[in-house]
Amino acid sequence: MPAARAAGRLRAGAVLALVFNALAFGLSWWPFRQIGALGLHPLWLTAITYSIAVLALLLVRPAALLELLRTPSLWGLVLGSGITNACFNWAVTLGDVVRVVLLFYLMPLWTVLLSRALLGERISPRGALRVALALAGALVVLWPAADSGASAWPLPRNFAEALGLLGGLGFALNNVMLKRESHRSEPARALAMFAGGAVVALALAAGLSQAGQVPWPPAPAPGWMLASAGLAAWFLLANLALQHGAAALPANTTAVIMITEVFFASASAIALGAGTLGPGEAAGALMILGAALLASLQRD
Repeated sequence: MPAARAAGRLRAGAVLALVFNALAFGLSWWPFRQIGALGLHPLWLTAITYSIAVLALLLVRPAALLELLRTPSLWGLVLGSGITNACFNWAVTLGDVVRVVLLFYLMPLWTVLLSRALLGERISPRGALRVALALAGALVVLWPAADSGASAWPLPRNFAEALGLLGGLGFALNNVMLKRESHRSEPARALAMFAGGAVVALALAAGLSQAGQVPWPPAPAPGWMLASAGLAAWFLLANLALQHGAAALPANTTAVIMITEVFFASASAIALGAGTLGPGEAAGALMILGAALLASLQRD
């Protein structure tokens, strides 16, 4: 019985850590837009905040760098985290936050497929049902209105929504890789996530700035520099919470808990006028959340 209670407390702690991460990222669109108004592009902001987090972690756990360099399997976590942060942070500054977040959180779909490919988990009939329900929700969200004049195909209607879809795939990869590499040290896993957020965003920002597609960072100023440092600390805590929770729970369970970001982001965006929830978005959200609910209730 004591062992069961201890396991229950550990599980509860992991769940709370994931909810905190979902809250942190669900509200992150607001500081990204505010700092963007000061002239700092979200890709540069992402690169700066995660670089600060990398430096902070290396000061405390310098051995994590050697473990990361010697462990190629952790590089998949670098890639997943990098795609996630670069795409999501950029997307929520460009488009309707509600639609972006809904498309980002097609976790039941991507997680089932990636868990099969990377963890060897079978796709059961129940898992296939969740995939179908999540996919149907995505189609409903993406289906163009009859009077919109857009393509008749259910495709992302703008660049922000395409980024949301790609970022969601990266996030599923991130969570599955956290589960697969759960036997690695926590500092090494955390460093892989922070390094991914820094390296991928920095490469994109530098390349696009050189091509004239995004602006270079503005001159140093207390406003955006202090805000960036504060955001880096916030993301540091949020990502540590994610890697702790995702390593302790099954990948599909992680995906379900993280779906609470849909509520945090949507509620805040609607309240502050950065998103809308029309009939299509509402119906699609119910399907996507329904798939997540099935994943939490069903045991494959």
